[in-house]
Amino acid sequence: MFNSSSPASTLLTVTAVIELGAGLALLCFPSVTVALLVGIPLEAPAALTLACVAGAALLTLGVACWLARGDTQSRAARGLVAAMVLYHFGVAFILAAAGIGSHLVGVALWPAVVLHAAMTVWCIMSLLSGKLGGQNQPLSRVFPDLLYRLRKPAAERQDLTR
Repeated sequence: MFNSSSPASTLLTVTAVIELGAGLALLCFPSVTVALLVGIPLEAPAALTLACVAGAALLTLGVACWLARGDTQSRAARGLVAAMVLYHFGVAFILAAAGIGSHLVGVALWPAVVLHAAMTVWCIMSLLSGKLGGQNQPLSRVFPDLLYRLRKPAAERQDLTR
């Protein structure tokens, strides 16, 4: 069942390494890590505590991806990758908004935005390939109603929304 050369296994391994590294950085050096991202170190005890909580959460994601890398044919692995789409997209969006709207820019901000945007695309492509989750089925099996509606001509779609 373990196929270390599969694209899904590579995705989960890369995600695990990234999240484990980020989680350890936030746990061990929360203020420095945040300063690299947003240009301002954390000083308040509450902010440091929340950064450590975020670090623990990233370690959890990293461990989950590391353990799932050898079982890419399970529905759980497919669910994990789907969840990682939301995570990577959310992080890319939040960091980009911080950089654009609040001008909170550290040396690692834009590389992190690009990394998370690329990981979002990679996760989506993995889901769309239909080779993740053991069913060799495209994403249309995950969201059948949504895709059914999108395939309908515009006139019929209006009828479906009434």
